[in-house]
Amino acid sequence: MRKLKPTTPGSRGAILVSYKDILSNVKPLKKLTRGRKRYAGRSGSGRISVRHKGGGHKRRFREIDFMYDKKDVPARIETIEYDPNRSGFIALASYLDGEKRYVLANSSLKTGNEFVVSEHAPIKPGNRTLLKNIPVGTSVYCIEMQPGGGARLARSAGNFAQIVAHADGYAHLKMSSGEIRKITENSWASVGEVSNSEHKLRNLGKAGRSRWLGIRPTVRGSAMNPVDHPYGGGEGRSGRGLRYAKSLWGKHTGGVKTRRSKKYSNVFIVKRRKNARERRR
Repeated sequence: MRKLKPTTPGSRGAILVSYKDILSNVKPLKKLTRGRKRYAGRSGSGRISVRHKGGGHKRRFREIDFMYDKKDVPARIETIEYDPNRSGFIALASYLDGEKRYVLANSSLKTGNEFVVSEHAPIKPGNRTLLKNIPVGTSVYCIEMQPGGGARLARSAGNFAQIVAHADGYAHLKMSSGEIRKITENSWASVGEVSNSEHKLRNLGKAGRSRWLGIRPTVRGSAMNPVDHPYGGGEGRSGRGLRYAKSLWGKHTGGVKTRRSKKYSNVFIVKRRKNARERRR
């Protein structure tokens, strides 16, 4: 991390990731990048479905290989690069047959290191193999939910899941949320954790940097009128005046279970994650 000198009000509290020590000073590979329209939180009908999104710097989309379908071919890391579309870093992998692909960078991989996707791959950071071949206690990332379905779990910066058991053809994985979930042992996973674990320690320092990232301002409910929010209205700075915390739409928040009771994947959850009220205990 690097702390900026307080030469301006915006830099006074800013704490940012030190990219210079980690990333390769190169431009992204042109054939693996493309333009992409940003929908800024809009649904297919054009209406806002996710608030506080919009604007931001123009981006090029990097085509990341989440399928990892080039098996038993060693690959060498050529560069470690920044990706504006995700929190973790990406790595340009050059395979032995000459093909190049972008993959999520492992926290311990450096330029010149090698990895392989194989059923018989050694258990070392960056390698990818079947869950049944990975011993208990190992950290994994880019985990498939079904064999051949591509990486779905543990993909953000510094994220990983830990294998806590093997039983009845399933691997029991402890997620970063605390949930323990069963994944079939024939699914693939990469050994280690995603790079840029310091991402969560950032302090952007000023509102403008949030706007560059495409994050729009959030207005407090208590600052609104009664017609706009359950917390709105009142004389001066008044509290919410309600027994339970509510969202803009009147739904209870904080300590409320939101998972459907009849969801198809409930049978794969050994221990569910704690909600906000349980975490406060």
